Amino acid sequence: MWYEILYRVLSIINYIILILIALPLLLQILYVALSFLKMKTWKKSDKQCRIAYLIPAHNEDAVIYDTVKSIIEKQQYPREKFDVYVVADNCTDKTAELAEKAGAIVLIHNDPDPAHHMALYPLKYGIDHIINLEENPYDLVIHLDADNHINDVFSQKMNDAFQAGVEFARPYEGALNSTQNFYTKACSLFYAFDSRFGSRVRERLHLSAHVDGAGATMSVNLLKRTGGYDVTSMTDDAEFSLKRMLEGVKGHFVEEAIVYQDSPSSFKDTMNRNRRIGGGVMDLMKSRFGEIVRTFFKTGNMSLMEMLSMYMLNFLNVLIAIWIPSFYLYHFLYTWYAGHGALVLTLYTAEYYQALFWNTIIIGGSILIALFIFFGYIQAAILVVSDYKKLGAQKRSQLVSAVFMFPAFLIIYMITLCAGAISKPKKWGSAKRNV
Repeated sequence: MWYEILYRVLSIINYIILILIALPLLLQILYVALSFLKMKTWKKSDKQCRIAYLIPAHNEDAVIYDTVKSIIEKQQYPREKFDVYVVADNCTDKTAELAEKAGAIVLIHNDPDPAHHMALYPLKYGIDHIINLEENPYDLVIHLDADNHINDVFSQKMNDAFQAGVEFARPYEGALNSTQNFYTKACSLFYAFDSRFGSRVRERLHLSAHVDGAGATMSVNLLKRTGGYDVTSMTDDAEFSLKRMLEGVKGHFVEEAIVYQDSPSSFKDTMNRNRRIGGGVMDLMKSRFGEIVRTFFKTGNMSLMEMLSMYMLNFLNVLIAIWIPSFYLYHFLYTWYAGHGALVLTLYTAEYYQALFWNTIIIGGSILIALFIFFGYIQAAILVVSDYKKLGAQKRSQLVSAVFMFPAFLIIYMITLCAGAISKPKKWGSAKRNV
């Protein structure tokens, strides 16, 4: 019967989709399994490079003063060796005034084009200014967000890596507000995963780090070779990192340098952030997928396949959120009615469908429980035990509640990324700051 053939065809498609979903999940399991690897460190250097911290800021007068002041006053690095630049982007508040008062060098960037109202354009403006300075030039540019704080040895650790030959690097991503509420606790654990597990394993296995997000560190020589910040997409940092990887420039992970950033504190904040990320990464993968595969076969650079598998999770989120529930609703309805004689069967018996119904519940349920335990509880517990201080907590007990609720947060995160991948927001929008 036609409905039996349809069921077999859809089942085969489902098996293929499950395999595609399993591949990056297996990679995630590998990261956790290898988390015992010792972190990479760089030998302390007596040479000290010149560093420009670059902060794009649009109406950030609630946080910019503290951010700049914290960098200037707390860095264990010669003051004459670093400066803080704030690009006041289309500001209508006191961002520029407060940044200058805190000790920053302020660049004013006014661009009336609504399509340019995102972090990419003030970043381009600031980087072009910095790399073209001829008097007392800089060696490194470090991108921070307006609400970021960094640990006291950040400059020194990035300098040590630079003096050892590193031109492109990312730090450990901690949190400023990890103990604010359940949401920030869970977010902090989620964002730390790629630092504690993914980035450390990549560094130890000689794979390129994903240099995106706050604290991204770029040498001035690298930026001059690329003609500045040579990207155009909404996910500018991910695009810049991918372009460097395609060129053979290796990104590194400097784990002892920590950036503390503001974590989303509500579902609305998570949705706003992940709509941007999901839509941007989806567009990036669609435009670069072929180039990534071709370059991999040409160069054998495994970092490209590793990055592709991680970014493909964004596409797979759509399948997980839409295909999986739709197919299995259909699967259970079909096998239930077929197994109870409600359909005329020619390919398999009713007993076969009865067994298939219950086997799916038992086997599928067991797999889901195992995934919840591993990805929800085990990895969260490891992070709380090993990295609670990097996450901004004073005691492990402050983050324990997030461990138990972490699986639920993963579902929320998946749904919000899926919404971004489908909706494709056209503008960056504003970010709520938890002052």
